[in-house]
Amino acid sequence: MALPARAQIDVTTLLATLTLDEKVSLLDGGDFWHTTAVERVDLPAIMVSDGPHGLRMQPEDGDHLGLATSVPATCFPPAAGLASSWDVALLGRVGQALGRECRAAGVSVLLGPGVNMKRSPLCGRSFEYFS
Repeated sequence: MALPARAQIDVTTLLATLTLDEKVSLLDGGDFWHTTAVERVDLPAIMVSDGPHGLRMQPEDGDHLGLATSVPATCFPPAAGLASSWDVALLGRVGQALGRECRAAGVSVLLGPGVNMKRSPLCGRSFEYFS
């Protein structure tokens, strides 16, 4: 179940309502691409997806690792390339396009691109960052 497009959640009240066990359950996924639902408070599981250069999803029956089985999606230039353009309007349009694709696919959280995170050569996901 996905959250409605403009769902509003009072986070402070929600956190006060959750038990410790329910809060802990939110730290682990319900499955590979979904958070854990807390049905007692009507908190649905939400879908997350990789997004280094666009929305990357695997079919439900896939192994969730193989790029060869990804669902077709728009592929955008790498974040560092977009940032190097210094075109803020272009980055805004890319963000809007990513948002539309996520909404159409039922994705609530896109796990990339990221901003200004290259602080260590050990990071390994620097290809997703604008900086």
